[in-house]
Amino acid sequence: MANITFGGQPAQTIGELPEVGSSAPAFTLTDHELNPKKLSDFEGSKLVLNIFPSVNTGVCSASVRKFNEAAGQMNNTQVLCISKDLPFAQAQFCGAEGIDKVVMLSDYKTGQFGRDYGATMTDSPFEALLSRAVVIIDSDHQVIYTEQVPEIGQEPNYEAALNALG
Repeated sequence: MANITFGGQPAQTIGELPEVGSSAPAFTLTDHELNPKKLSDFEGSKLVLNIFPSVNTGVCSASVRKFNEAAGQMNNTQVLCISKDLPFAQAQFCGAEGIDKVVMLSDYKTGQFGRDYGATMTDSPFEALLSRAVVIIDSDHQVIYTEQVPEIGQEPNYEAALNALG
């Protein structure tokens, strides 16, 4: 499990992010129309997994905005913004903010993504939500970059993540 902090206080996740060089764990998440979206649906594309607790917090919404901006300039790459927010809340946020270049996905149904990616928090006020992390997957679904953000209130290292795309 990863040792992170929430407001400076110790917090932990259920496991570790997938290792660089490993195959990305398969997943099924829910899109804004309540349809299942699987890793295999993104076959042939590089993926940026922007993982976070809730789009209704300042840092999480900032990461969605930042990756939305970057997504418009990426070739053969899709940005998946993943939280446990209800798909309706994700869609409402995107509509209000003009977010249209990322794919919002929810792990609210089973929580399996959070377990398989080691991102579910096991304690802290955000217990059971996803930690803030970035996982980059190449077009062959191999993990090429990970960042477990050490403090929930901190934004990810966008530059390092985007540079990992090559």
